[in-house]
Amino acid sequence: MNEIKPSADHDRYSRQIRFREIGEEGQRRLAQARVAIVGCGALGGAQAELLARAGVGFLRLIDRDYVEWSNLQRQSLYDEKDAEQFLPKAAAAAARLRAINSSIVIEPAITDLTAATVDDLFENIDLVMDGTDNFDTRYLINDYALCHNIPWIYGAALGSYGIKMPVVPGKTCCLRCMLPEPPAGAHETCETVGVLGSITTIIAALQVADALMILTGHVEQLSRQLTIVDVWAGDMMQAPQPQPNPDCPACGRREFTYLTGKRRSPIGLCGRNAVQIYDRERHIDLKELALRLEAVGTVKVNDFALRAQIENYDITVFPDGRAIIKGTTDVGVARSLYAKYIGN
Repeated sequence: MNEIKPSADHDRYSRQIRFREIGEEGQRRLAQARVAIVGCGALGGAQAELLARAGVGFLRLIDRDYVEWSNLQRQSLYDEKDAEQFLPKAAAAAARLRAINSSIVIEPAITDLTAATVDDLFENIDLVMDGTDNFDTRYLINDYALCHNIPWIYGAALGSYGIKMPVVPGKTCCLRCMLPEPPAGAHETCETVGVLGSITTIIAALQVADALMILTGHVEQLSRQLTIVDVWAGDMMQAPQPQPNPDCPACGRREFTYLTGKRRSPIGLCGRNAVQIYDRERHIDLKELALRLEAVGTVKVNDFALRAQIENYDITVFPDGRAIIKGTTDVGVARSLYAKYIGN
């Protein structure tokens, strides 16, 4: 377990320790806490930096994606070099956070959170932070948190608007009490309506405030509110969370369909005009694949991923067989390209 060192670390966190509700004991709790952050984009990156600076002893950074130029407008952990090298976000974020605070443990996980990986990724975790961009993953987090009795903090941002809600099993409603099913039909995305860096930063800061309250033992003081912010309109409002629904499929009937893997869809990536393909884990020799694809397109490869521009598509392949096909939102097209250039 991480402990506060009497000299350097005490000075590092002195202003936080002087905050009465945290104090010495709260800082010790933070040093011993283990947090998983799912998604290292605008929300998750800001969460990770705030938690690292606060002295949370262990952060597991879970992200399947890589840094792009369009990320730099709002994702503060990354710089132009990360985008040029198309580094995985989890790896780039970990390197940046270690430079910020070398006294804590930062563990990057360059992978997708699925029913098959969630047990390993959330092992010995005290709290989960939502930095994701899709409801399938949020429902999976919700299922796991309820099944294993650990809190998580939901957050989302789009355009100038954002929302935040803490989920504490046994004390608050869960996500499926509020939304029993994913929103139907086509949705607005970062690609279609954009997103402001100011709203992602605000929502992440509100999520981290809840996290600090939970991790320092002040769960009873946690505001049971749904917080909604629109930075362009200058509005902020809070609505009481409803009571847990006894007929909720997750916290009421305890039917964890996302945790069992029965509810999982191919994932379109927010703001990316892209589809992720990951039917099964399989080892890919990236250098060997690069030699094959150089005959049909422009290829870049590093230890983390291969990126090929073929036809009118941008194809990124990871060592575990996962691929992101950019240039389409059609799952059938994406699967065909995967089969054509990577193989079934």
